[in-house]
Amino acid sequence: MNALAQDPVRSVVQSVDWLTIAPPTLAALGALAVLVADLFLPERRKPLLGPVTVAVLALAALSLLPLRNGDRTTFCLTADPAVCSYVADPFTLAVQFLVLGAALVAALLSMTAVRDEALPRGEYWFLLLASAAGAALLPAARDLATLIVALEVASLPSFALVGLRRADGRSSEAALKFFLSSVTATAVSLMGVSFVYAATGSLHLDRVAEELRDTAPGLDTLAATGVALTLVGFAFKTAAVPFHSWVPDTYAGAPLPVAAYLSVIGKAVGFSGLILVTVQAFPSYGHVWGPALAVLAALTMTGGNVAALRQRPERAHSAVRLLAWSSVGQAGYLLVPIAAAAYADEPGRAVGATVAYALMYAAVNLGAFAVAAHVGRTAAANRITDYRGLYAAHPPTALALAFFLLCLAGLPPGIIGLFAKVAVFSTAVDAGLGWLAAVMAVNVVIALYYYLAWTAQLFRAPAPAPATAPAPAPVRVAAPLTAAIALTGLIAVGLSGAPQLALRFAADVLL
Repeated sequence: MNALAQDPVRSVVQSVDWLTIAPPTLAALGALAVLVADLFLPERRKPLLGPVTVAVLALAALSLLPLRNGDRTTFCLTADPAVCSYVADPFTLAVQFLVLGAALVAALLSMTAVRDEALPRGEYWFLLLASAAGAALLPAARDLATLIVALEVASLPSFALVGLRRADGRSSEAALKFFLSSVTATAVSLMGVSFVYAATGSLHLDRVAEELRDTAPGLDTLAATGVALTLVGFAFKTAAVPFHSWVPDTYAGAPLPVAAYLSVIGKAVGFSGLILVTVQAFPSYGHVWGPALAVLAALTMTGGNVAALRQRPERAHSAVRLLAWSSVGQAGYLLVPIAAAAYADEPGRAVGATVAYALMYAAVNLGAFAVAAHVGRTAAANRITDYRGLYAAHPPTALALAFFLLCLAGLPPGIIGLFAKVAVFSTAVDAGLGWLAAVMAVNVVIALYYYLAWTAQLFRAPAPAPATAPAPAPVRVAAPLTAAIALTGLIAVGLSGAPQLALRFAADVLL
């Protein structure tokens, strides 16, 4: 905990609670260790960096266990110890668990990709750990400066990861689009933060909330503008429409594990940032951000699902692009409870619905990407038609992907997907956003088509090969991919068997 000197003169020197900041710190130290080790390890030893990265992420996730009992704070103001820049509360721990667990699965997916695509090992693992450190820092941040810094620490390594296939023009183009879009959004957010600071005189979320409740009459417009602009950077990270244009090209051009990483951790960063700035910093301006996020949610789920609907097997469209557009649609569902928090009597419960949905989405979406990584080893284009007959070649893998897609669609036996959607739907109804609940219901029906169309491909008879072509030899699922599919599958099955676990866990995450 933050300590002050015992003498009458209050000290400006703070002690640091290293246990509280252990999760992002371990990830950051692991990134530095991997970078230094890459300089000295001989080439034949560099494959060890992958398992080391997995171990670092597992250790960082385990460091959350001692933090479960009570809120812990550090980096607090010496003049007011109750105002802190780093807080480890249930919300922080839930998001950090999601981020570090998803990064661990992404690292498992990466071990095969790094070897097969001859990606630079040291740089790849360093960038992955550095980005994970920023993503783990963000939900604990309780001032606007730390939030923006954490957002950029999570984002900057991601740009490099997307463009790490240096000989691939699509990868470079994807990285450039991602970078330019993100820089623009960050610049807008920084302008918003400066307006908020000018109106309130503080960057700490608690103090900003207090000052905004009684803003001077001449500063109302400045404060409202700052609130709106601050949300832009976080809306970009969530891939909310109209800040989504980078998603399909970035996912298709990036190494597939990087696309999986962005689809989950990028969203976790964006949504945790949105929750903190809206519910904690700007509650008195719910009349500004509430309607804005409700409209964004409707546009995002509709735009994503309609675009995904156009990715059809008969047109040999990319499965990765379908997952990209699906992630945009799913982002719309995740925005619904945050918008509802502006109208709810208990905004913390609405936030819990977002956390519950994010946990479900992370597990099943990473599982779908793990199966896509396996198919991509033999079908570089990774088209939807390449999944035809997967059940005949790899029954467990096909059944796992079918289950993941049914969870995303919200159909039995993917019970956790159904329960998560009902929880999100309920927040909109309880907040009086009936129109948004209706839009969500229509979009859930639209999404059923493309999820079921992809699922049907898995169980169709394999396409007949030319008579002169030799029969292709079956490719075994690589061990790291098997581990990723098994881990995400067990989580999805476990949550479907006992969905109350996720819902109760998220219900306890109250800000």
